[in-house]
Amino acid sequence: MTKADLVEIVAERTGFTKTDVHVICDTLLDVIKEVMSDGYNIELRRFGTFKLKIRKPRMARNPRTGEPVPIEKRVIPVFKPSNDFKDQIAITPEELEKKR
Repeated sequence: MTKADLVEIVAERTGFTKTDVHVICDTLLDVIKEVMSDGYNIELRRFGTFKLKIRKPRMARNPRTGEPVPIEKRVIPVFKPSNDFKDQIAITPEELEKKR
C-alpha cells in the first residue's frame, strides 16, 4: 500500500478532498521528522512510539574485498507499536501469506 492509497482511504472515510488529506499527511510526516531531528521521541497513545536509538560502533566487511570497514556510532529512528496496535493486527502467518 502506498501513501496515495492511504490518502484515498482517509478521504473516503472523512469526506475531505484528496488534496487536503495529502497536505495533512505530508505535514504530519514532516512534523514527525522535525521533532525527532530535534532529539525528541513521539508517543501516540494506542498506536505506538517513535524513538531515537543509538547504534554502537562496529566493524563490518566490504563484501567485494573482504576488507574490514569501521561503522561509526549513529542514531537511528525506530517504531515500537503499542499493545493495542499489536492486538488489532494479530493475524497468523498463514493468513498473511494468503493476503500477499
